Amino acid sequence: MNKKETAEIKKNFSDKSGFFIMERVLTGFVDAEKNLRCHTVNSCLTMPVEEHDVYDETLKKVLNTNVGKSFLEYEFPNEAYEEGKPQEILYSLLKSELRDETVCENFLNHIANNIAYEGPFAVLTAYCVYTVRRKDKNDEYAEGEDELYKYILTAICPVNTSSDGFVFDSFNNEISKKMNTELIISKAPSDGFLYPVFSNRSPDVNHVMYYTRSASKPNVSVVEDVLGCTFIMSAENEKSSFQSILKGVVGDDLDYMVIKSVNEKLQEVAEENKDDTDRTVIDDIKLRDILTDIGVPQERVDMVEPVFEKVCNKTPLTVSNLIENKTVLAAPGITVNIKPSAADKLRTSVVDGRRCLLIDIDDPTIEINGLPVTLN
Repeated sequence: MNKKETAEIKKNFSDKSGFFIMERVLTGFVDAEKNLRCHTVNSCLTMPVEEHDVYDETLKKVLNTNVGKSFLEYEFPNEAYEEGKPQEILYSLLKSELRDETVCENFLNHIANNIAYEGPFAVLTAYCVYTVRRKDKNDEYAEGEDELYKYILTAICPVNTSSDGFVFDSFNNEISKKMNTELIISKAPSDGFLYPVFSNRSPDVNHVMYYTRSASKPNVSVVEDVLGCTFIMSAENEKSSFQSILKGVVGDDLDYMVIKSVNEKLQEVAEENKDDTDRTVIDDIKLRDILTDIGVPQERVDMVEPVFEKVCNKTPLTVSNLIENKTVLAAPGITVNIKPSAADKLRTSVVDGRRCLLIDIDDPTIEINGLPVTLN
């Protein structure tokens, strides 16, 4: 499921679309001890508008178009199709359209029993139907060719008590601390998933999309234990792996210019593929080309394939996860942040036997702690 397909579902996730309907919503509350305390199924057709809007707002956040970073596709392994296993549980829930109480309760208990989660949380699951319009060879909508994409969208939301500070007590005519024991369900899901995926504008029941609010710290238990899939590297892990590959390949030749040049090449790759619907990746072959282009010695370039395979088993890395939006140089007591547009203004050199960072200044007037200073 690529960015374009995700954007189509997200854009039409509204009753105003004309091609979408959220039919029912399953809600469940799980306490800190992982007990399913309650669950209900409500029809969205008779739901108050204000309540419906909250479900819309919360669930829509799971449809994150940052595909490959916050919204990732996973394939179910063979064992996930067995009775009582994740794919079978999701497929049964989908087919039930949230009408079978036993199926709904089994689904919620499956999450409660398998997720690693600190504190209580709520599960919001919607059964939705999207009418997929088809076009003929003349790029016009063809009558009778529409297809229904039926899916379930789940948001896992943290639950906390609210802290409202002081309030004015008009009965006692005094200011006092408000004691609030209500549990507030966050409208910002920490995790979620979409099933089945929307691939080539059709449902694919063999894959599931996982959403995480924190791309650098996804909840691995949702992927592996709730969804039954094999976890792939997070954005943070991909960047760490790429750094390990660079260090392993370039070795002592790794310097400011090499790091800057590699980052610039990655930005070029991203720009060249910005209109692609699929995520842009880099493999060992592309990395060889990049290092060759920037002048890394051939004997170093020849090490790319074995090092790449050792670090990430030849799995391609997502380019957007590797690009640095700024260059940070750090030494004891010193940190220098450089935007990409100014990267060429910094050089390393040896002056009077001392290793130095040199910064080219076009304007003699600079600011130090917000105060203008003229360099003479």
